[in-house]
Amino acid sequence: MLVLEIVGLRLVGPYVGVTLQTSSAVIGVALAAIAYGAWTGGWLADRLDPRRLLGPALLAAAVLTAVTVPLVRWAGEFLRGTDAANVVLLAVLALFLPAALLSSVTPLVIKLQLDDLAVTGRIVGRLSSVGTLGAITATLGTGFILVRALPTSVIILVLAGLTAAIGLWLSIRYGLWVSRRGRVTMAVVGFGAAGLAAVAPTPCDVETAYHCAAVTKDPHRPGGRTLWLNSARHSYVDLDDPKHLEFGYSQWIAVVAALKPPQRVLHLGGGGFTLPRYFAGTASDQVVLELDPELVKLDRRKLGLTTGPSLRVRTGDGRALLAQEPADSRDLLIGDAFGHLVVPWHLATVELTRDVHRVLQPDGVYALNVIDGRARRFVRAEAATVAAVFRNVLVISPADALAGSRSANFVIVASDAPLDEAAIADGVARAAVSAAVVEARGWAGDAMVLRDDHAPVDQLLSS
Repeated sequence: MLVLEIVGLRLVGPYVGVTLQTSSAVIGVALAAIAYGAWTGGWLADRLDPRRLLGPALLAAAVLTAVTVPLVRWAGEFLRGTDAANVVLLAVLALFLPAALLSSVTPLVIKLQLDDLAVTGRIVGRLSSVGTLGAITATLGTGFILVRALPTSVIILVLAGLTAAIGLWLSIRYGLWVSRRGRVTMAVVGFGAAGLAAVAPTPCDVETAYHCAAVTKDPHRPGGRTLWLNSARHSYVDLDDPKHLEFGYSQWIAVVAALKPPQRVLHLGGGGFTLPRYFAGTASDQVVLELDPELVKLDRRKLGLTTGPSLRVRTGDGRALLAQEPADSRDLLIGDAFGHLVVPWHLATVELTRDVHRVLQPDGVYALNVIDGRARRFVRAEAATVAAVFRNVLVISPADALAGSRSANFVIVASDAPLDEAAIADGVARAAVSAAVVEARGWAGDAMVLRDDHAPVDQLLSS
């Protein structure tokens, strides 16, 4: 059950994003399945011989688990997006029926064990303890071992096979011999599910511990490559021209950097390494803090990433690695870390911003890429958060996005040294993707300052 829940999040993530909403939907659906399955299993245990139900319940759960992969991958093509209804529906398809059947097993086992009411507490306590230990083992084993070693589809199909084997053994043990036709049917379903999983559309070239990653070619530029992470268009790289910046936010950061070409750059988030490649010809030292080591390997294979003394990569959580950086060591720090389309909440708080301030030289510049919708609640809160630490803060985005007419990328630029707002405004207005500039404090108004104790990033974005 816990393996299915953890892997289910990874199965639906490429289509609806790995956000707080997605996690909440998966956990909520799993709990609903546990409640419904336990209630139904208890009801059946009081009316039928539990020994005749255990094997069939597990066999049915195995079949439904096996078809989860093709079901979600086909349905996911039609349910893409972060709409709440799509998120919940895809979570239901991934989890509810197999989880409910697996959850019905516990009351059946308790009914078989309760021969003497005098030891009811001991039996229920023992089974609860064994179930909890199994859940702990499944959670740690899946999170630390299985996800790293095996693709999601393989984990689910192996889980289905093991569940079917246990169900078949229990059926035989309690005299419910499965006919030859039944065994053939189960084999056909199992191999059919595996075959459907193999041919079902998948958005991944590589499935890492954190991302479903894919690289596609740009039909209009021979060297153009787009990196997709969890079905979101994340980075663009031109293999033939590292100075080509496709996305507007990267053009605006380049405009800011051009006013005082940086020598020592720190990147909080690597992605496709677009900006590290852009600055490679001028910066003498660049360090990229990237969470996902497998993504770095993909960048080397398909996006031409080359590292060396002047461009180094450190893998791990960006905030933890940032804390290890020496004070006053960088003249430009770029924040470009995302989970799907969301800046991870612990990289958006005032405490993180203070650490950025510590790492930057007195005249250093912090450039933070943020995505937000028309309500602009998150980006305004983030602007207020950065302004609580730095003296001078600007926000760059298209004029209609700044006015709340559409969603867009926003770049928050901050420094203790004066920022040449006129030069920045002129530069971003002439960029290929033009933008406007506003002073952050007046634009953010009374927006909340995000803190480690209270940073409702997902809720601000979804409002």
